[in-house]
Amino acid sequence: MDLNNIHTGKNISLNGHTILIGLMADPIRHSMSPTMHNNAFAKLGLNYAYLCFEIDNQKLPKAIDAIRTLDMRGSNISMPNKQKVIPYLDRLDESAELCQAVNTIVNDHGILTGYTTDGIGFMQSLKDEGLDITGQKMVLTGAGGAGTPIAMQAAIEGVKEIALFNIEDDKWENAVRNVKIINEKTGAHATLHHLEDQADFKKELASCDIYVDATGVGMKPLEDMTLVADPTWFHQDMIVYDTVYAPRETKLMQVAKQAGVDHVFNGLGMMLEQGVAAFKLWTGQDMPVEYIRNLLFKEED
Repeated sequence: MDLNNIHTGKNISLNGHTILIGLMADPIRHSMSPTMHNNAFAKLGLNYAYLCFEIDNQKLPKAIDAIRTLDMRGSNISMPNKQKVIPYLDRLDESAELCQAVNTIVNDHGILTGYTTDGIGFMQSLKDEGLDITGQKMVLTGAGGAGTPIAMQAAIEGVKEIALFNIEDDKWENAVRNVKIINEKTGAHATLHHLEDQADFKKELASCDIYVDATGVGMKPLEDMTLVADPTWFHQDMIVYDTVYAPRETKLMQVAKQAGVDHVFNGLGMMLEQGVAAFKLWTGQDMPVEYIRNLLFKEED
């Protein structure tokens, strides 16, 4: 089954009144967001269309201008644009301001407001699986547009400890900022670690309850790579969560399953739940969640 060509059986014709919503990222053709939103629009009889646009940092300014020029209702924003997009917006909601990352834009008559629904989507996806990480320890790799809202929302919702690992790249200062905000404004305790220190990484993984990879490692063109290649670094009674969902089973997930980890997830649940929140912002209506879940989580033939 080609999950990007699912039909609801309810035909909605595009016409002169169709409202356009986009997704701007690079790479983008793997995304299941069009499947999710277009099926939801059709199910509810809404005259909207959701399209992907392959947009990198260089194309981003003109792409954001196009939202205003074409009177689009808004757009999702994904890697590598979640932080780079901020200077081109008019407003940020509180969570986006805190995270300094945006994954959803809403256009109200030319005024563009940025939101972040990734952290909410991540935490809700765990709840959907009956998992509660309140009071637990998280190891998180990545401090960019996905890792930041995950860290913030987890801290807000009661995770006790977060060990944040990052390489010394352009996101390092962001990681420093994230740790400072978590320690000053939430009840969680955060520490920053160098991902290059593999002994430290292994030690922190041994004592954690959940490991989250919020980097692009495991996604094309890095689909044969993982930050944890040795199954002995994991223990059975933990959660391993890769925010990548294409491929469905990443290299990290394979390693975790070799280790016999009880709960191993890709980012599909997070993608669904962040989309639920974005759908509400654009349309004012509730997405038919269970209907869409059944479409997205079907196994490919």
